[in-house]
Amino acid sequence: MLQVYLVRHGETEWNAARRIQGQSDSPLTAKGEHQAHLVARRVSKEGITHVITSDLGRTRRTAQIIAEACGCEVISDPRLRELHMGVLEERLIESLTPQEEQWRKQMVDGTADGRIPQGESMSELGERMRASLESCLMLPEGSKPLIVSHGIALGCLISTVLGLPAYAERRLRLRNCSLSRVDHQQSPWLASGWIVETAGDVTHLDMPALDELQR
Repeated sequence: MLQVYLVRHGETEWNAARRIQGQSDSPLTAKGEHQAHLVARRVSKEGITHVITSDLGRTRRTAQIIAEACGCEVISDPRLRELHMGVLEERLIESLTPQEEQWRKQMVDGTADGRIPQGESMSELGERMRASLESCLMLPEGSKPLIVSHGIALGCLISTVLGLPAYAERRLRLRNCSLSRVDHQQSPWLASGWIVETAGDVTHLDMPALDELQR
């Protein structure tokens, strides 16, 4: 059985300011750095062999802290980037017009063909996230990888493991530096072999953390 750990990056300056990030970037806050060290301490005892991350700065910094605690190198995978939020990237949520707010909400409310102008659909996000997860099956036997990615991206990935469409209504709370795990095992009742073990665990954190739905 292959166990794959999933971590959302630590809190960023734009998270705290309620500014839409998407594939734009913002550095971790001091709180975000602290969160990354806490989740690193948590997983350092799990025998992690590979730390694979989105190539955006906020995930790479989180991954670096985790990799140092686990004695691993950081592997970059652009497929793990956050959903591209198109014309809404870098905008403060409070500044959105009613139409723009509707564009933002339809990315997590189950709208099948939702897309922000110049942005990416949830189906496109799901395809690349799932491809990155499946590539973990090519790692050497005995590997235990950890993926560092983003709130919407990880929520979409976990939904597909549960057998839901990539655009399914978001019902997972994935806070900054939350820890999830999906396992791959051979079973006659699992069509893809993947199963969700845990999702959104924050018991290792010592203070409240923001989640993507609060953006």
